[in-house]
Amino acid sequence: MKSFICRCAIVGSLLVSFSAQAQLKEDEKVKLITLDPGHFHAALVQKFTLPDIESDVYVYAPKGPDVKSHLEKVDAYNFRKIDPTHWSEIVYTGPDFFEKMIAEKKGNVVVMAGNNRKKTEYIKKSIDAGFNVLGDKPMAIDNEHFEMLKSAFANAAKKHLVLYDIMTERYEITNTLQREFAMIPDVFGQLKKGTPKEPGVEMESVHYFYKYVSGNVLSRPDWFFDVKQQGEGLQDVGVHLVDLTQWECFPNKIIDYKKDIQFNNARRWPSYITLSQFKAITKLDGFPAFLKANVVKDTILKVYANGSVNYKLFGVNVKLTAKWGYAAPENSGDSQNSVLHGTKADLYVRQGAVEKYTPVLYIEPVNPSADYEKLVMARLKYLQKKYPGIDLKKNDKGWEVTIPEKYKDGHEAHFGRVTEKYLGYLRDGDMPAWEVPNMIAKYFTTTRALALAKGQTKD
Repeated sequence: MKSFICRCAIVGSLLVSFSAQAQLKEDEKVKLITLDPGHFHAALVQKFTLPDIESDVYVYAPKGPDVKSHLEKVDAYNFRKIDPTHWSEIVYTGPDFFEKMIAEKKGNVVVMAGNNRKKTEYIKKSIDAGFNVLGDKPMAIDNEHFEMLKSAFANAAKKHLVLYDIMTERYEITNTLQREFAMIPDVFGQLKKGTPKEPGVEMESVHYFYKYVSGNVLSRPDWFFDVKQQGEGLQDVGVHLVDLTQWECFPNKIIDYKKDIQFNNARRWPSYITLSQFKAITKLDGFPAFLKANVVKDTILKVYANGSVNYKLFGVNVKLTAKWGYAAPENSGDSQNSVLHGTKADLYVRQGAVEKYTPVLYIEPVNPSADYEKLVMARLKYLQKKYPGIDLKKNDKGWEVTIPEKYKDGHEAHFGRVTEKYLGYLRDGDMPAWEVPNMIAKYFTTTRALALAKGQTKD
């Protein structure tokens, strides 16, 4: 049954002025559309009040638990006591929801975060229809969808539309400062090329199926455990690792994926989820039919949620690994560890028990000396002008970078910061020249790695 639902908390719209070079017309308002929200990231885009966006948000989705969960999260943001939002969700839940969105064109920016099996097709058709798109990662999960995504980027350029993915990890302060220190030759030196066995760059992320979001236990849809719909580990959360490698190690440099990337090897392996764990995460009584082929010993689900790739980018050997487990250790959560090996120092981000499961940045010099320490302290003063309050704390291997709490705004807040950046590109038309080719290079890396791990290609 088709239905329209006009939800509460309607407030006045904000008028926005755009420059002549902007992607939106001067008198055009920013109006969001949320398409088939099946992942909580869709709601996090709206967790905070955003400047220059109408409060009315049109939602097009199939009727079911995914859209219901999304609306409940947005309602929770609207009715919280501290800093409530004022979104009015106008919802269409007919089976022809996508065609209805295209025909009605109620907004100019489509937000996508959900089932990844059709996401790339939705992106391409939305661009073809004249919408700007802000898409959650991953925007492509295999080679076929990578080719479709390339076509979408090409058409977006022709139509002067902005297609962009949500890279929240650039806004995690330890990653930001790791990049900043890597750009200071006196401190870091030059990035080592390394070898496949001892790469110049190593990053690993560990995520968990059972987790808390906005203070509540997250209920995941059953399709989240089907890699044909969600994607495998490296092709999903691993997108962040590829993005950080490109962004931190080769800032502002355009990547030509056809010549600047060479693969060493890639592999994939499963995580195992018991029936009781599956029930705790999905609130369902059993495994759905589409997952039966992946069930072993009747009560254990095999999910290919882990992956690793070893490749070269501009001749630098890089190793990236993405893993998934059931639940995090007590008082911890998703984690990410990384190291950039420089000729003068190694820059580590660690997030283990020693760090109380919060990310900490370390500088570990290759050849410690009094002269080197003077250079580090001198260069620190320049960074302190940009990031007031940061400092260095001496330890037995070098320094820990101490970071004021004001910079630690958390993963959920980073969605608002990405959206603000995106809105700037819409208003001013000033997206850096490297962003689009590097997004294409990023998804080439992840999807090619999957094909390599499956033995579908040779490099």
